[in-house]
Amino acid sequence: MNSRLLLPGLALLLCCTTAGPRATTTASTPAAPAYAARPAAPPGFTARKALVVSAHPAASRVGVEILRRGGNACDAAVAVQFALAVVLPAAGNIGGGGFLLYRGADGQEGALDFRETAPAAAARDMYLDSQGNVVASLSTLGHRAVGVPGTVAGMAAVHQKLGKLPWRELVQPAVDLAAKGVALTAKEAAGLNGTKNDFAKVNPYSAYLIAGTWQPGDVIKHPELAATLGRIRDQGRAGFYEGVTADFIVAEMRRGRGIITKQDLQGYQPRWRTPLHGQYRGHDVLTFPPPSSGGVALLQMLQMLEPYDLRKAGWHSPQATHWITEAQRRVYADRATYLGDPDFGRVPVARLLAKSYNQQRMATTRPHRATASPDVTAGTNLPGYESDQTTHYSIVDAQGNAVSCTTTLNGAYGSKVVVAGAGFLLNNEMDDFSAKPGVPNSYGLVGGAANAIAPGKRMLSSMTPAILTRQGKLTMVVGTPGGSTIITSVLQAIINVLDYDMTMQQAVAAPRLHHQWLPDQIDVEENALTTVGRDSLSRRGYRLKPRSAWGRIDAIRRLPDGRLEGGADPRGDDSAQGY
Repeated sequence: MNSRLLLPGLALLLCCTTAGPRATTTASTPAAPAYAARPAAPPGFTARKALVVSAHPAASRVGVEILRRGGNACDAAVAVQFALAVVLPAAGNIGGGGFLLYRGADGQEGALDFRETAPAAAARDMYLDSQGNVVASLSTLGHRAVGVPGTVAGMAAVHQKLGKLPWRELVQPAVDLAAKGVALTAKEAAGLNGTKNDFAKVNPYSAYLIAGTWQPGDVIKHPELAATLGRIRDQGRAGFYEGVTADFIVAEMRRGRGIITKQDLQGYQPRWRTPLHGQYRGHDVLTFPPPSSGGVALLQMLQMLEPYDLRKAGWHSPQATHWITEAQRRVYADRATYLGDPDFGRVPVARLLAKSYNQQRMATTRPHRATASPDVTAGTNLPGYESDQTTHYSIVDAQGNAVSCTTTLNGAYGSKVVVAGAGFLLNNEMDDFSAKPGVPNSYGLVGGAANAIAPGKRMLSSMTPAILTRQGKLTMVVGTPGGSTIITSVLQAIINVLDYDMTMQQAVAAPRLHHQWLPDQIDVEENALTTVGRDSLSRRGYRLKPRSAWGRIDAIRRLPDGRLEGGADPRGDDSAQGY
């Protein structure tokens, strides 16, 4: 095993319950075909008292240690967040943002929005050339792609309101990880190696990012990141948004013609928002409101699908896939038109979540034939005015408090910009705005005026943390990274458990399908469909596109006997740990 010490300025980079009653289908339901078998998966990890599921074993271990010391789920969330900033540079972060959903054992709930914001100097057309065309890569690579980070302020806000253990104890494990070093997994080594060209473009002062090849097992030490985390440990949010770290960030912005200022940093504030509630198969579904598009979209799709007997149709059968795809296509059309930052305009959430509205949307589907996406527009009569290297963690503590948190840099390694002297990566979240109405972003998502760039505005997100209960008792905690696929992945995890009686691990591991209105295609993960299923869907008018694996669902299900079952996505290095 090799051990390497990072050069200054480069520290980081070198671095459930049973389902409720089924509703009667409103369309003809064929008998479940033989090929609609439930996918196999190894047993999930179970724990009697508390469980943490995150994208890296070291981060999950940190969370469990905090719980064992008497910390609650929110304490563990803070510790896991900072640990991921060290061990998962592609997505874990202090230079990004996210959404944290909380439900207490006493029924208390909260939704903390620590999404990044557009700097004060941002402008609606800042990514367009003189001809009004979007400039390639300007919103994804380099300093101008960066939104004002929200992660540290978010963690401080969570701890202030809901934390139990001292702040220092929650940040110290990440300081130790950064100082002592972390061994690279095969996936992490490949990720760093595959991103060297982009690192070199935006960090020209560093030769290290393009020198040599990382190998699994190489140990990375992060001295500058350890120092930055030490300032956060000692000074709280001021250790990031003021003083030495803020000076490093602003100097980095000037070096690369970025636009974030000290005033932007000092003025950043997370927002406590009211969670959304919906129902599916007898379960209450708690999820995130705008500027997440995910919560609204998830609840819309669940409303659209509840009248259909998905279990009888069969898992990934042509008929079940037809119903799910048609729901997805309509919801993503609504997303593109109506959703944005609620602090900057009216977002018609209540109308979008009206059962009558969603039933009317599904009434336009044909029983056994695809609807062409150009023929699908957003619903009418609503007031008008939104890589997948995000990461998610789910936590349940011994008292039954639950946290579902999705956090991100946006693309893998964000903007690829390392803050010299501070050792951490900055996000490229500005790409989540609509640079130009009707022009897709890096995930192929189309947005409109509701998600246009404005100073201080939060960009629309697909992140969809969710917590499910039944008769007031916790049943599931779920979420995932995956860019535009987040919403449909969370949907499938819930359906897999409630409609198809899968274990949590089976639900997480099962191959996935995805449709987002535009482009008009079903993305198909390997083994998600049989040959017979693919042929049937093609005859119905669907275009199928094979795609490599996406998403990293990390979820927890409370079993009928009270034990907690973790689902750690095998597509990554994800790990479920508890006691």
